[in-house]
Amino acid sequence: MNVRPWLVGCVMLLGSLGPVFSAAAFDADQTFAKGTFVISGEGSYGTQFNFEGFNDSDLKTLSVGLRGSILPFGAAGPGFVHGAFETGLEALYQRYLDPHTAFWAGALAVFRYHFLSLGRVVPYVELGGGFGGTDLKVREIDSDVSFMLWGGVGASVFVTNTTAVYASYRYQHNSNSNIDSPNRGVESHQVVFGVSYYLRRAR
Repeated sequence: MNVRPWLVGCVMLLGSLGPVFSAAAFDADQTFAKGTFVISGEGSYGTQFNFEGFNDSDLKTLSVGLRGSILPFGAAGPGFVHGAFETGLEALYQRYLDPHTAFWAGALAVFRYHFLSLGRVVPYVELGGGFGGTDLKVREIDSDVSFMLWGGVGASVFVTNTTAVYASYRYQHNSNSNIDSPNRGVESHQVVFGVSYYLRRAR
């Protein structure tokens, strides 16, 4: 899978939706107010890659995740960096497809920073990390527990003042941190689609 056309397509789609919703009033500072809870559900497709030229196992994945988050500080900052920090916990199930049918299931701490200066189109950067159980047995990794890390960029489009759809690209690493052998680890590109609901705390 060449991830570049997917990523370009996601960005173009989300960007094209921006003007559709721009006419309706949207106050990002209210949606991202301090103490707001965020519930997100997402799915992703991934393919293994290796920039070192190693003859890898050609792993492919499908994943589903459910995340609960909070906006602990609300919106702050000047100009383009005006944004809001989100932190939460995500339960993730990742399925490895043929010919290496296996799974990874666990929990990750997830951190996002949302850039709020573009109205209903809200770009973000994110980091995630956690551990889980797995039965993946390939030459890159063979253990019952492994650790997952990811970093990504994406964008949300708010279809209402409290509901957003989003798409992102993630660079994902999965390894067992040398608690077992082998532990070369698995690197993959992930294309993610999801929806978030922003639940403002009652005052």
